Amino acid sequence: MKPEKIDLSPFYKFAGEHVAIGIHAIDLKGKTILYNKKMREIEGFDFEELADRSLLEMFRFDQHESTLLQVLQSGTPVFNVKQTYWNRKGQEITTINDTYPVRDEGILLGAIELSRDVTTLEKVIYQPLRKYDEPITFSTITAVSKSMKKVIAIAEKAATAKLPVLLVGESGTGKELIAEAIHWAHSSDRQMYTLYCHGTDGSIIDQLGEDIKKIGDGTIYCERIDLLPLSLQEQLLEMAEEGSRGITYFIASVGDDPVELIASNKLLKDLYYFFSSMTIKVEPLRYRKEDILPFVNDYFSRHRMKVGSVVRGLDKEVTDLLHAYNWPGNLKELELLLDETTSMLTTQEIVTVDMLPHHFKMKSELKGALKPEDFIVQSNTELLPLEEYLFEAEMYYLQKAMDLHGGNVTKAAAALGMSRQNLQYRLRKIKKNEAQT
Repeated sequence: MKPEKIDLSPFYKFAGEHVAIGIHAIDLKGKTILYNKKMREIEGFDFEELADRSLLEMFRFDQHESTLLQVLQSGTPVFNVKQTYWNRKGQEITTINDTYPVRDEGILLGAIELSRDVTTLEKVIYQPLRKYDEPITFSTITAVSKSMKKVIAIAEKAATAKLPVLLVGESGTGKELIAEAIHWAHSSDRQMYTLYCHGTDGSIIDQLGEDIKKIGDGTIYCERIDLLPLSLQEQLLEMAEEGSRGITYFIASVGDDPVELIASNKLLKDLYYFFSSMTIKVEPLRYRKEDILPFVNDYFSRHRMKVGSVVRGLDKEVTDLLHAYNWPGNLKELELLLDETTSMLTTQEIVTVDMLPHHFKMKSELKGALKPEDFIVQSNTELLPLEEYLFEAEMYYLQKAMDLHGGNVTKAAAALGMSRQNLQYRLRKIKKNEAQT
């Protein structure tokens, strides 16, 4: 008597939804056919958003940058690929991926990726912008741009006045450095605690309450409060109001214009009021590119002291490349690039283009050399799909308008003949697409 054949699909479905590894599978056309709960937590998409759209359309990266598409084309698995990127929620995520081709009786059906989320581990053993051995103070911040000098001046006043501070800026702009500098100017002999507001786990607020009791008169830095659900924001507000009655000092950050975050129901108005005694906007790196070389030189100085290297600078071609690039990941992206570049150096004193990672050279060439008008004036330029070309053209033109008006949305909108709200909507759309590439 043959044993009864059991339908295993419910078991596979249950395991896929409850496993602690992200699972993303695509068919031969690049369409998503499997996207489990953990992968939704990592990347911030819902399956319904991905099901009818190709991988390239949703994430806007080149084929060579997607391990799923690489495996789909080569038919060969790829193991232990580390990827750091900004997901749909504006969170910096680091994963280690194994990607496999999927076959049935020798016929290729698609590809599947298994992603291990190591973001928390990375924050413990490797945190961009926070690898310095000494405390971050205003004097150790190397920025020379007019906007950053203004940021530092306001931050110094906030530290003196002992007022709650709200830092506003994109991911990777260095808000945590400003927060720490304020802390050391305000209370150099006390402890600083960072609350990472990435997720929906209510226990982080309860844990904060316990930690406030422990640090007493220290500083609490709440990073990206706009990523907390409103229910947790209410709990955070209650705890912050109670803590501020004592001698606990509070600093917070958000990733976008707080007024717009409130209007879109992403930021609790009363929580904004609590932190907005001093609001400090940190400009993205693309609007203050004069800060690039001082940051690079400071990085190299620390690298020489830490590992005994002899690297001292960049050649002109690399400098031009760094200034031409748009830096969607801001200072964090620049430091990650320097980490990757210096890891390959031996006795070189000057970094040349051939020493840069291939993925950066590809991105910088696309951003710096291939402008939308090139497709019109150069007959040998490979054509893009119409939708992709129109998006690139819009992104280029709007960014040009913003650059011409020094990042002033109101002036740029007037020059483009559109409302301020419409321009802000389009810029946010572009920023989301850049963060996903």
